[in-house]
Amino acid sequence: MAGGGNKGSGRPAKKKNPIKGTGGNVRRGLEGKGATPPAHMRHWHKDKARTERIEREEKGGRPSSPRASASSRPQVRTRRSDDAPEYIGGRNPVVEALRAGVPASTLYVAMRIDNDDRVKESIRIAANNGIAMLEVGREKLDRLTEGAVHQGVALQIPAYDYAHPEDLVRIAQDAGEAPLIVALDSVTDSRNLGAIARSATAFGAHGMVIPSRRSAGVTGGAWKTSAGTLANMTVARAANLTAALREYREAGLFVIGLDGEGTVDIGDSDLLDGPLVVVVGSEGKGLSRLIRESCDLIVRIPMHAAAESLNAGVAAGIALYEVARHRRR
Repeated sequence: MAGGGNKGSGRPAKKKNPIKGTGGNVRRGLEGKGATPPAHMRHWHKDKARTERIEREEKGGRPSSPRASASSRPQVRTRRSDDAPEYIGGRNPVVEALRAGVPASTLYVAMRIDNDDRVKESIRIAANNGIAMLEVGREKLDRLTEGAVHQGVALQIPAYDYAHPEDLVRIAQDAGEAPLIVALDSVTDSRNLGAIARSATAFGAHGMVIPSRRSAGVTGGAWKTSAGTLANMTVARAANLTAALREYREAGLFVIGLDGEGTVDIGDSDLLDGPLVVVVGSEGKGLSRLIRESCDLIVRIPMHAAAESLNAGVAAGIALYEVARHRRR
């Protein structure tokens, strides 16, 4: 169709006006506003409020965290675990954990629960220590405890703050004692960790060190088995246990490995009364090759030939008793 226009309309097309420029606004917008200011200078950033709170507390002489006020124990560097919160279920485990001062954050109680003395005591301790309390349905308790028997009560425990391996030596030095440290090699059952912590506390160990990978951590199961003794036992986590043992040896500590294939009975060792690290291996495989090579001595617990290998928690308890007996001489 001659003359153009809208197709099929019979009308000539309108002439479009030229597009006006932006007057440099786009160019200026692309220039940017300079470097991003640090967090504490951004009024909208959450770290600014936290920084100001910490500064106010330091000026006022108040501790910035509850752990800073725990004066009875040496201050140690802590590493926040990436683990999720843990839950202890059951009336006896919950009340025992609260009695022992386990660092709990929330107490969950089922609605319309039959309150016995254990539940009443748990509620009273939680209230006295400022622990939050929530009344929830049993379905929620089932989810929190992953189907375990909770008897209508559960206790939430935040992720554990692990110390640095070097701090365990300083704890012993502050106490004026020869260091006694328990290291766990590939112990993956949290109940064994709790049992070893219980023995370590009973026989005067200054701390425990665990590897950050392929190892049980301080979980709800460990708290439950330890019967609350983990509240008085410092646990450190090492990125590389072999390197941590090497650093202990360089600091003057002897490292002995506990293994059924050891060549020396633990009672015959002459290293037990000095600065010492006792390494406990897993039940099935014992000590790994690199850890074995890092030890000054491999010792065994003498047993009848027909007896099978001991549980890691039982073996650690026997070994630590023998160490304590030598140190009392």
